[in-house]
Amino acid sequence: MLRSIKGVKDLLPSQTPSWHHMEATARSWAGRYGFSEIRIPIFELTELFSRSIGGATDIVEKEMYTFPDRDGSSLTLRPEGTAGVVRAVLEHRLLDSITTRKLFYFGPMFRHERPQAGRYRQFHQFGVEAFGIEDPNIDIEIISLLWNYFLDLELKDLTLHLNSIGTQQDRERYIQELKKFLSPNISSFCGNCQRRFTANPLRILDCKVPFCVEATHQAPSIIDLLSNDSGAHFQKILTGLKDLNIPFTINPRLVRGLDYYSRTTFEITSPHLGSQSTIGAGGRYDSLVELLQGPPTPAVGFAVGLERVSLLLPEESYPPATPCVFLAGFGTQGKPEAFKLLHTLRKNGITAETDHRATNLKALLRSADKLSAKYSIIVGDDEIQSGIVILRNMETKEQQSIPLKDLS
Repeated sequence: MLRSIKGVKDLLPSQTPSWHHMEATARSWAGRYGFSEIRIPIFELTELFSRSIGGATDIVEKEMYTFPDRDGSSLTLRPEGTAGVVRAVLEHRLLDSITTRKLFYFGPMFRHERPQAGRYRQFHQFGVEAFGIEDPNIDIEIISLLWNYFLDLELKDLTLHLNSIGTQQDRERYIQELKKFLSPNISSFCGNCQRRFTANPLRILDCKVPFCVEATHQAPSIIDLLSNDSGAHFQKILTGLKDLNIPFTINPRLVRGLDYYSRTTFEITSPHLGSQSTIGAGGRYDSLVELLQGPPTPAVGFAVGLERVSLLLPEESYPPATPCVFLAGFGTQGKPEAFKLLHTLRKNGITAETDHRATNLKALLRSADKLSAKYSIIVGDDEIQSGIVILRNMETKEQQSIPLKDLS
């Protein structure tokens, strides 16, 4: 028997109601904040991701699914959504008519990672991107959207982590101080961190190896080295979140895994997911549009890992499937009449089902029970002759006669 590939999974009918709930709630909140939906391809030119995410990141170096096209170009299944959205905004000149644009998206992403609970090789994200607004109020708006989305889903015990990694000039200044701190003991760090020391020192702060975490515990904080402008920008965000009663923790180690971030970085974590604790994360990326050959454009956004969120959903938090009405038609006249009623109910917005294989009432009612139907409409030859149908409550077994003409 053929099985699914390691690191991907099927969503079964018993699971899709919770996914519909997550997606509908996301659409509702994105709409309230003025975001419009965009749908982008699942694969792009590899260059898009290597230029935007950063060549020295784990995603580009180890995790992308890359393959040659027949014309010789290199294509990659998207590992994240932001780069593709920026490409679409530039290609279709979405910032030409208006100088700001707020977009959201859903879809599968792909990374060649070691599969574990909450981490898959194909995973799904809900993301938002806001372009053209430098004011820190948009950062607050984005974070509050994410926070309210999770609250609406009734997720518990969440922590909002915040940091600012400043501008490019701020980071260059900080990296010098960080390398001075790390240099005496860098040979004791893990292999990844030793490599990052030259290529991308900030990412050392994101390492999860216990020795590296402990060794960087006293590292200088980038917040202490921010320029006046970056510091003021960050302070306005903190003040704004306090005004909205959104609790947060300042986390100077929060540098994120993508090179395009600047200034604000944030993530929301849950203690109920083990090591894969981040369920939503994002930040500001003011230089990415320009990096991809667009005009200088401030931007900020986030992405939510829906598989991880689904693990935290309380079962009672999403609506059950719509109760089904079962058409129990039998006999030479009853069965075709029930089939017509089936289509009439559906055209009027009622979820209705039948069992085309069953030939007698006992088998039909057994099928209704298996489908957890709330009501059955019994239509036999005798009912047709009398001009009625029988409405049966499948839970209480109570029955009542209804004129057939009232349902036609």
